[in-house]
Amino acid sequence: MSKPLEGIKIIDFTHVQAGPACTQLLAWFGADVIKVERPGSGDVTRSQLRDIPDVDALYFTMLNSNKRSLTLDTKKPEGKEVLTKLIKESDVLVENFGPGALDRMGFTWEHIRELNPGMIVASVKGFSDGHHYEDLKVYENVAQCAGGAASTTGFDDGPPTVSAAALGDSNTGMHLAIGILTALHARNKTGKGQKVAVSMQDSVLNLCRVKLRDQQRLDRIGYLEEYPQYPHGKFSDVVPRGGNAGGGGQPGWVLKCKGWETDPNAYIYFTIQGHAWAPICKAIGKEEWTNDPAYMTAQARQDKIFDIFAVIEDWLKDKTKFEAVDILRKFDIPCAPVMSMKEIANDPSLRASGTITEVDHKARGKYLTVGSPIKFSETTVEITGSPLLGEHTDEVLASLGYSAQQIAALHAAQAV
Repeated sequence: MSKPLEGIKIIDFTHVQAGPACTQLLAWFGADVIKVERPGSGDVTRSQLRDIPDVDALYFTMLNSNKRSLTLDTKKPEGKEVLTKLIKESDVLVENFGPGALDRMGFTWEHIRELNPGMIVASVKGFSDGHHYEDLKVYENVAQCAGGAASTTGFDDGPPTVSAAALGDSNTGMHLAIGILTALHARNKTGKGQKVAVSMQDSVLNLCRVKLRDQQRLDRIGYLEEYPQYPHGKFSDVVPRGGNAGGGGQPGWVLKCKGWETDPNAYIYFTIQGHAWAPICKAIGKEEWTNDPAYMTAQARQDKIFDIFAVIEDWLKDKTKFEAVDILRKFDIPCAPVMSMKEIANDPSLRASGTITEVDHKARGKYLTVGSPIKFSETTVEITGSPLLGEHTDEVLASLGYSAQQIAALHAAQAV
């Protein structure tokens, strides 16, 4: 069975995380992704945070599966010639260079469009074109701060906090993948390619839209009733850090379970929703609260919400997080165990669904990676190991019409 993106050829000029996360997703779904890398070194993540000497780091392998690697020195005439041929035969070029890098390479948008009018050039940027910080170099945590996430994360008595989730990098890659697929669909209608760009700041902000919602509510009424600062605390004129509050109007908090003294993740997240109030009372043995006017509405509960959480935490003290969730889910109460990375790596459900998958690597052997978060009823997503540096150079050059002699000459030219 053919894969959905089979026949789409992508030139992958990206490195580190945001761009590779985008192109890897497209490769999973069948696109032929040719990762263009510098001879001798390649993507910097091949050597970053290594756990095995002289073997591609997990940082690289987990972001570059299902791709082909082509080593090419685009500063040399021979490299430019190869890239020119590749552009003529490809559908998409994805890059996350600094501003103007493609232009300095000799491949302006105008030139690329002359070579291939249907080409889509997709770019990861730190800030959008025209932004007063557009020349600023951006990494994950920089994007989280610039996009509003850090200012609203953490506890109110502490500093702004960045998230361990890659809100700036992988999230931007996912946004760019959507943009590329949209541009491909548009090309099917018009025959024309176009430029697509996603900034890391914009992508983080898109995930923080509820905080922008809260800023407008705060501007209007001066408080936010679903935050832990209400009703006993004070609000300034900016959205505060809400700790572990839910943010969606249902009070929630991380609560201790049996073993928390020695296990840093012996906790569950517990949410109190209005429709679940009676089941919550029944589950924790406080059925008298169900129809008590002091507790029966969300508004009545808000001023004593942490007292309620304390009672629930007392109920949890002799239960592991998994035992607690197994009880609570029978009552249809929104909750979840706080899962460590070790627990996730060994979770049988995640293994069975392909969300955590084990793949083979020619030098590393077997390693775990995160599989496709998108599941299909008719499409099977197969994850393969990442390529060795330059592993497919000869194969790609041959497909472009280079003879064995020309390929040998190109290797010699790039080695100088």
